[in-house]
Amino acid sequence: MTATQASGVQVADEVCRIFYDMKVRKCSTPEEIKKRKKAVIFCLSADKKCIVVEEGKEILVGDVGDTITDPFKHFVGMLPEKDCRYALYDASFETKESRKEELMFFLWAPEHAPLKSKMIYASSKDAIKKKFQGIKHEYQANGPEDLNRNSIAEKLGGSLIVAFEGSPI
Repeated sequence: MTATQASGVQVADEVCRIFYDMKVRKCSTPEEIKKRKKAVIFCLSADKKCIVVEEGKEILVGDVGDTITDPFKHFVGMLPEKDCRYALYDASFETKESRKEELMFFLWAPEHAPLKSKMIYASSKDAIKKKFQGIKHEYQANGPEDLNRNSIAEKLGGSLIVAFEGSPI
């Protein structure tokens, strides 16, 4: 079952489940924590009528430090050069006072994406955002230059951020 929004594009239930699982951090065993998603990319289905999870486009918490050394760089590398996507990223950052983890919602609309794709993704953004209640950070990126640590740190808290994903800003 899916939920329909004004643009006519639906959001698959699996997308909503993944968001809920990333948002709600239950007390978990170390094995369960390793299976938690660090990042997930969503796309439109082939018929452009439903927002779905893009096959194979995720990073698990257990992959970080094991097969992936820089999760944010890996995340950026998973985005297509010439098409749009939505994404959730569980950002880890530090302020002078504390360490935090917060979900970020991304609309990826690269310069070289087809105009029709940009229009569909932009007009369907509200459909997915309505399903992602409680997201504090929303970010639109139009190219890799928009996805650098400094611009993300600025979005998360500006000069209060001293480190992002374990690296100093």
